[in-house]
Amino acid sequence: MMNPDDLQRLIDMITEEVMAAQAPRRPAGPCACHAVTSDCCPDRLQGVLDAGASRIGLHAAGGATAGVSGMIDHTLLKPDASRGEIEKLCREAAEFHFATVCVNPAWVSLAARLLRGSGVGVCSVVGFPLGATVADVKNYETRRAIYDGATEIDMVINVGALKSGDLRTVERDIEAVVDPCRQCGVVSKVIIEAALLTDEEKISACSLSKAAGADFVKTSTGFASGGATPADVALMRRVVGADMGVKAAGGVRDLEGLKAMIAAGASRVGASAGVKIVQESQGQKPTSAATSGY
Repeated sequence: MMNPDDLQRLIDMITEEVMAAQAPRRPAGPCACHAVTSDCCPDRLQGVLDAGASRIGLHAAGGATAGVSGMIDHTLLKPDASRGEIEKLCREAAEFHFATVCVNPAWVSLAARLLRGSGVGVCSVVGFPLGATVADVKNYETRRAIYDGATEIDMVINVGALKSGDLRTVERDIEAVVDPCRQCGVVSKVIIEAALLTDEEKISACSLSKAAGADFVKTSTGFASGGATPADVALMRRVVGADMGVKAAGGVRDLEGLKAMIAAGASRVGASAGVKIVQESQGQKPTSAATSGY
């Protein structure tokens, strides 16, 4: 249980971030080195590089191109995905050297078997896509996914509890997933479902994730009313600092979209259009389109 001193520190942290978010900011507009309407990319990308995104490549035309595959979770989360589609996803991931494949829990063992020795990880989702299951169920779901071969876990927070101001329930919810991940050396990512939150709630969710020791905060499931936006990524990056990853997911369907997320501070991107994005970054005509709308 959170002691009063820790609770007060958390409240102070959230208050500071809310005040900072409401402070006047310089006028929006593209900087001299790229066309993204956000803070200048040296400011943004330094935090990303400090957080470990060493594979970003830049060229004079602006944005990230080289080595983008290593920043992408190649994703297929639609409920009617077939075994053949999962097998295809894994073949593409091994061929293009994506960071992981991101699949529903029922497919983790198959993906782990297909990708063994490839260097590509397996990411599973927990409490997906609504986040409205209790913490002990998410804890079991996490442990089972790890047992089946998951190397990364993307969990959805209890959005309703957050919007009710019940920070203690949200904290327990996140810890139920982060703790077994930490014990097993598995990467934990916390999906805050930014499209459903106010800026103050986004700050609270990111602060709670950081306090729980999560490795990443993540924008979206891709199944809510909206997906990732550069503004949300930038806010999340500022809250968590350089010591955590920020994953943008939901609606990143081309290279320009990926560039915008990286410029805003993302160190990982979830996309079903990963092959298309990599082909665009290499100047090739895309041969693969998005498969899941993620």
